[in-house]
Order: sequence, then structure tokens, then C-alpha cells
Amino acid sequence: MSEDLLENYRRAYDNRIGYGKRPALILVDFVEAYFDPTCDLYAGVDEALASALRVRASARAKGVPVILTNVVYHQKALDGGRFYQKAKVLKNFLCGSPMGAWPKGLVPEDDELVVSKQYPSAFFGTSLASTLTTWGIDSLIITGVTTSGCIRATCVDTCSHGFIPIVVAEACGDRHKAPHEANLFDMNAKYADVVSEADVLAYLQNLEV
Repeated sequence: MSEDLLENYRRAYDNRIGYGKRPALILVDFVEAYFDPTCDLYAGVDEALASALRVRASARAKGVPVILTNVVYHQKALDGGRFYQKAKVLKNFLCGSPMGAWPKGLVPEDDELVVSKQYPSAFFGTSLASTLTTWGIDSLIITGVTTSGCIRATCVDTCSHGFIPIVVAEACGDRHKAPHEANLFDMNAKYADVVSEADVLAYLQNLEV
């Protein structure tokens, strides 16, 4: 990335929102499809999951609500819409597909909310926004896959719904480094604060509950 690009963006977008006081954590679409090398959606994002699990452990220790999302379609894709029509790989998420299962190391706890969705954003067509509002949440710590897809869509909608988006760089992953880094850069410029795992862990450790 050239210095000219960095300076250009700093002139227009050089601001941090900062952390909120009542966060929730979301793990977006960490499902088997992205971890199974035989699947078209394989992205090799084991390190992102490991990072997200460390953040989750810290969040749970502080009583921060945890939300997980997955993608589930009717067996005949009746609820797939244009997203399913465009992205043929979504056939891996038809109801009952093993590719939609949680990967090794990730099992939702009884006190964690699972939100099933059909579109990129965790907010679109779900009750997530009203749930966060009811819980008194002011910010959403975002982890998951993929950075250029469902993470970006969820980030933009987090901002649009009035919650502070905090994207954890190491806890997000994509199938290629280029779109991963480009989307982190753009989200950080326009919609969210993109932070390191170390930074968010320090925030959670010092969070007053």
C-alpha cells in the first residue's frame, strides 16, 4: 500500500469511535464449509477461529453476551433469494448439509444465542438488532468469515443500526489475503474501528461489569 493512498484516506477518513460500555460479541458463520478442504468454500481460516475463540473466552469471563451465526436454507432453497441465485456455493448450506455444522473446537453454549440467516448480514431478515437493543447493547465486537462478505455486510449494518462496530482483524478470515486486507482497510476507514486481538482482549479484561 503506497504512502499516497494512506495519506489520501487520512485526509478524508481519520477517526476512531472507540469502544462502547455494553458490548456483545458475534462469531459470524464459523461453520465446517470454511474448514473442509473438499468444500468449494474452504478458506483455511483456522487461525481466525482460534483468535475468535480466545476473544470469546475473555468475553464470557466478563459476562459479555455471545452470538453465533450460521447460514441455513430450506432444502429446496425456497428462501435463498438473489444471494443464493448468484453464489452457487451456498448449496452447501441447504438444511441438513454437514458443511453447515459447527467446526471442531466450536460448540455453542446454552447461554449463547444462535442466529440463522439467509443473507450476508447477520442483521438482514433476523431479529438481531431488536435483540441487541433489548439487551442494552451499544457495541458489537465482530469476528468470523469471510471478511469481504458476511463480515463486511454485518459491519455496515452494525453501524447503520446505531451500534459501534469493532472488527477484530486476526479473528476474521477470507479465502485470500488481498480481499481480507482491503476490506479491513475500508471498514476501518468508513464504518468501524478495526482492532487487534491483543487490543480487544485488553479492553475486555478491563471492562467494568
